[in-house]
Amino acid sequence: PHIARLLVGSDYKVMMPVSVVLGAVVLLAADTVGRTVVPGMEIPVGIVMAVCGGPFFLYLLRKKGKVSGN
Repeated sequence: PHIARLLVGSDYKVMMPVSVVLGAVVLLAADTVGRTVVPGMEIPVGIVMAVCGGPFFLYLLRKKGKVSGN
């Protein structure tokens, strides 16, 4: 939902469907990466999501604390 809000704004009529589709695409991409990054072994999708989502969440926390403008 955070990425969807950044892309389309705060209008929930648009943000909810975009969030659902974007979430499915991100999860599918993480599953694909987990299955293909190490030949002969599968990395659980939760680990791939944590490696990708953790730094992004920390970025959002730092960004929220800063005041933009003059």
